[in-house]
Amino acid sequence: MRAVKTLGLLGTGVIGAGWAARALHFGIDVVAADVKPGMEAWLRAAVANAEPALARLTLAPLPPKGALSFTTSLATMATRADFIQENIPEQLELKQRMLAEVSREAAPDVIIASSTSGLTPTDLQRDMRAPERFCVAHPFNPVYLLPLVELVGGQQTSQQTIDAAKVFFTYIGMHPLQVRREVPGHLTDRLQEALWREILHLVNDGVATTGELDESIIYGPGLRWAGMGTNLIYHLAGGETGMRHMLAQFGPCLKWPWTKLEAPELTETLIDRMVEGTQAQAAGRSIRELERLRDDYLVTIQQVLREHDIGAGSTLRALEARLYADAARDEAPEPASVGQPLRVLGTYVRPEWIDYNGHMSESRYLQVFGDAMDALYRRVARMFYTVESHLVHMAEARVNEPLEVTTQVLALDDQRLHVFHRLYRTSDSTMLATAEQMHLHVDTANRKAAPIHGAVRTRLGQLSSAHANLPVPPEAGRHVGPRVQ
Repeated sequence: MRAVKTLGLLGTGVIGAGWAARALHFGIDVVAADVKPGMEAWLRAAVANAEPALARLTLAPLPPKGALSFTTSLATMATRADFIQENIPEQLELKQRMLAEVSREAAPDVIIASSTSGLTPTDLQRDMRAPERFCVAHPFNPVYLLPLVELVGGQQTSQQTIDAAKVFFTYIGMHPLQVRREVPGHLTDRLQEALWREILHLVNDGVATTGELDESIIYGPGLRWAGMGTNLIYHLAGGETGMRHMLAQFGPCLKWPWTKLEAPELTETLIDRMVEGTQAQAAGRSIRELERLRDDYLVTIQQVLREHDIGAGSTLRALEARLYADAARDEAPEPASVGQPLRVLGTYVRPEWIDYNGHMSESRYLQVFGDAMDALYRRVARMFYTVESHLVHMAEARVNEPLEVTTQVLALDDQRLHVFHRLYRTSDSTMLATAEQMHLHVDTANRKAAPIHGAVRTRLGQLSSAHANLPVPPEAGRHVGPRVQ
């Protein structure tokens, strides 16, 4: 299967927009096809709405963002795509017809995947050309933040297709879970559906409101599920002997009439109760407001889980390791190709960086320059300590504004690296701040200053030579306050 540089979307909507936002953020171009021309504006707005949360997910260095294009032509999308993700309505005959059509337009080595939440891949691939390159790739909303994607092969799907899909989805920060055999609803939706049926019964019987039932998850099992799921948590409940004791102790309860597997009839009364309950929970907040709230806590939860290397945090940690490794493979520029300060970092002003005046907090400027220096170190080594910094603030930076940092080497000797950073607002190239820093090369084994040697000295020497003829920044060497005449 081919390397994926362009993701094709067959259908947009909420799921399609989620795929677009995730792929674009991690450097994959997206060409989206929809029969409704008006969906282009909707898609671009949805991608923009996802960007603030994605920007906060990780501080790891990201590739340049992918480019988004839109077409109403299925053929145009199919011929440009290296991987196609279908997101059209959940109607078997419609999906079969559209998947067959797109398979005739796409090259035979292009994987075609479906976001279907319940249909089986054998049914969907029935009329396709080269059906062995088809699989179900079922994501979860919001696709741009939740890493799970269920991969399901049909009777004609090759294992090579599943393996290649795993590589692509892992590259864009997802956790691909291969389902052993196809069943309607795959895995997760079957579990969600069982809980959903119980919710409908409890509301229908007047036992609880939608809000009370959500509280029963939010403040209890939901917190446990985020890191360990259901089975490992029940294993813990069994004490030292684990699941065996848990089943022996609580297994008889399964015979008790606690649950009802069949859903109740959706009467107008039940529908009204569900609608009234969820409207009360929304408390006047719009869908977009609730989406942003959801995105904020999903980012925070994944970052906390990352610290413990568990659940979705492990996926985020693996993604960051790959991003850092990719950044480290970037070669230091040859002296002849560097006639200006080196761009070392691109980032965003995250919402948590904003103070009560509405602009970036003072401490965050130092953080950004620290991230910039870390990016430079990854090109050469990780054996420098900062011993002095001087920041000059020139303009305000506001929430979600894109930033970039350039670095100029002012001096280099056996142990010290003297650099000058400039922080710009990317959108209009306004210089927001500068930082002059001195860094000391350290032997990390004994925590003492040591000579720079070998490849590290060579690469830094190349950069220093390339910057030798650049003018010294007027802010360099200044003390606090105006320059003394």
